[in-house]
Formats: sequence, C-alpha cells, structure tokens
Amino acid sequence: MSDPTRPQGPKIVAVANQKGGVGKTTTTINLGAALAEQGLNILIVDLDPQGNASTGLGIEPTDREYTSYELLLDDVPLQEVIQETEVANLRLVPATIDLSSADIELVANEKRSHLLHTALRQKDIEPYGFDMILIDCPPSLNLLTVNAMVAAHSVLVPLQSEFFALEGLSQLMLTIREVRQSANPDLRIEGIVLTMYDARNNLSQQVEDDARANLGELVYTTVIPRNVRVSEAPSYAMPVLSYDTQSKGAAAYRALARELLKTNAKTAA
Repeated sequence: MSDPTRPQGPKIVAVANQKGGVGKTTTTINLGAALAEQGLNILIVDLDPQGNASTGLGIEPTDREYTSYELLLDDVPLQEVIQETEVANLRLVPATIDLSSADIELVANEKRSHLLHTALRQKDIEPYGFDMILIDCPPSLNLLTVNAMVAAHSVLVPLQSEFFALEGLSQLMLTIREVRQSANPDLRIEGIVLTMYDARNNLSQQVEDDARANLGELVYTTVIPRNVRVSEAPSYAMPVLSYDTQSKGAAAYRALARELLKTNAKTAA
C-alpha cells in the first residue's frame, strides 16, 4: 500500500556535499543515466554555476539560452528551460556561470529559499511524467543549496573515500537539520554513497568502516570505485554508462540505482 502522505509528482533528490571534488556531479549524471536505463523518466537540474552536469551531458554553453538562473530569478516556464539529452528518458535544466551571481540577487527576495520549490511544482511539469528529479548542488552551503534542500524530499550525499571525509559531513548534516526545522520538515537523508573507492587502499577501507560505524544503514552497500572510465567520460560529454557500458564504474552506478529504487520501494510499501 502506498504512503498517502507521500507528495504527488516526481521524487526530488538533492545531490549535495559542500566539498568540491567528491564526485557529486559525476554521481548526479551517472545515477540519472542508470535510473533512465531502468525505464524511469528523469530530470537533472544543474544548480552549479560551473555547469559541469550540463557539459557532461553534451549541452554546449551556446545552447543554454534558458537555464536554472532564469528558472529561479526570471520566472521562465519550465518547458522553456528543460532540454533533451542524448540519453533516452533523461532531460536537463542546464546552468551557466550566470548562476554565480544568484546568491547575491536572492538575498533581496523574501521568498529566496523557496524559489526552486515553486519552480519544480509548476503545472507544466506534469506532461513530462518525471519519476525523479536529481538536483546537482554547488560545492558550498549557500542559498542555491538551501533552495535545493527546500525543494527536495531527500538529500543524497556523495562521500569521497579520503581522510577528513566524515568531518566535512558534519556541517552538511547541520544544514539539513536547519532546513528541516525551518522550511522543509519532511526532508530526510536519502543515503550516503562512498565515491572514488580504492579497495587496495587501507584508507578507503578505513573511511568505509568509520562511515558504516557512525552512519549505519544510511550508507549504501554499493560503493563507487576509482575508475578511469568514469573520469574520462565527461570529456566525451556523456555518462560512463554510454561511454563504456561494460566498465566497473558503469556497473557500480547501475547497482546504486537498483539499491536506491529498492530502498524507495520499501519506504512506499
């Protein structure tokens, strides 16, 4: 039996970590592609001024006439902003460097924390039939990230298998708690996924042991290995599932997608 309290419309997941270089955008792109491969209708919202998710999905800067900036600040309708990608069942709201000024412009807006929440619940999103929306957050705990958390049902946290990884997580957890107390009481942790994992490295194993000891079932069983194919794929403007479908990286993201879907199925039961 489905949960009657579950919001209608697509499940919205913010992919967030204030540290850069942890595999956040890589996880957003490849998890989105893996979910789309499973037959789900997926939208990725690029909320990072670097626009790496947009580039990684083959959308050139010259083709980004309307972006997440216009969606948030200029009330441009969703259908004007959403773009097709080369991946079946996967669409994108792109970003450009214009978004870097959004934090300053948002400060004066009294609805500054709720703009993305409102934008992703427009009536014109319904015909797309999205099953899930993944928001690629910037590598900072700024107003854009807060917008993503207010808009989202849950937060997925990529955690790099390196020293001090768990220490950096505490500030993110604090921000999630603050958003839950002030603007989005139903926000929860979707899960924590270990990225850039090297099984031959004692440090990776130690970080995994510490994460599982401290965070328990929040940590996905699936880990994303350090894999050259995952690193190469963005330079060819495609997910690793398209670039090298047989690679260990592609297999890991498929496993992560299956685990996420299984967890959500249990929650909805």
